[in-house]
Amino acid sequence: MSPSERREMIRKENTYLSLTRQCKLLKISRSSIYYTPVGFDQATIELMHEIDRIFTKYPFFGSRQIAAYLPQSGFSAGRHRVRRLMGIMGLQAIYKGPNTSKKHPQHKIWPYLLRKLPITRPNHVWCSDITYIPVRNGFLYLVAIMDWATRKVLSWRLSNTLDASFCVEALEEAIATYGKPEIMNTDQGSQYTGAGWITTLTKAEIKISPLMHVNMHCRAVNGWPRSLSRQHLHRTALAIPQAGSRLLARDYRWLPSQSRHRQLDRLLQQRAASHRARQTDAERGILRPSEDTKSGMNINQMHLSKAA
Repeated sequence: MSPSERREMIRKENTYLSLTRQCKLLKISRSSIYYTPVGFDQATIELMHEIDRIFTKYPFFGSRQIAAYLPQSGFSAGRHRVRRLMGIMGLQAIYKGPNTSKKHPQHKIWPYLLRKLPITRPNHVWCSDITYIPVRNGFLYLVAIMDWATRKVLSWRLSNTLDASFCVEALEEAIATYGKPEIMNTDQGSQYTGAGWITTLTKAEIKISPLMHVNMHCRAVNGWPRSLSRQHLHRTALAIPQAGSRLLARDYRWLPSQSRHRQLDRLLQQRAASHRARQTDAERGILRPSEDTKSGMNINQMHLSKAA
């Protein structure tokens, strides 16, 4: 029972129970039975009419934009007051938000196969994710297929709809070009649980592993398309999909050269090659100082200096 309904049960003419006792039994504040709601004054009503007029003209305006627009009509109100009045009137800005991971209730739930699984070689585990990219006349959807161990982008597609066909095309291209992985890891969005995607994986005898939770490793791999759009594409308003394709191709060349984990991988490979050379020389009876000894730096110091 709501507090308003309980207040209606108060009987002020009751001579057997005092008002204090009735409020205590009904679990309401005694001061609330004396309070008379105050309506809106004329200035507030006019302000609400102006907010409604602005929102009708610009339905994508939020409280900040409406508060900044009000002085043009001779009104003045802060963002918090505008937000409170919009809540009273039931107004909410219309805007685009992420909506790419809703699963179908009838789709099968596959077991998660990557828990405590060391991923150390190519084509062991692939992953895929979808993001959206703003363009001049709307937005496009980007899907990417990546190898988990090498972080290589195997294939990608742009689409102006969220159907599963462009995801299946990217998957088929990656399999045809690089062979099939052992495990495919994705979220549980409808594109990845639909018949087209599942059939392509099962025909290729690829194990399916949905993303059950997001940890830091999953965020680094499956969140790559979102980080791509935030790092570079948010600064450019694309006009047509072809322009987006050229821009994405440029970003694929740019990201690996700028990522610090690739620099660390190269450093580890150089260190391993140097270690193998020293082992070979030791077997031949030749002793030479290591590269790290000559430089006076260990691998952690070198990595920190690069990061700085």
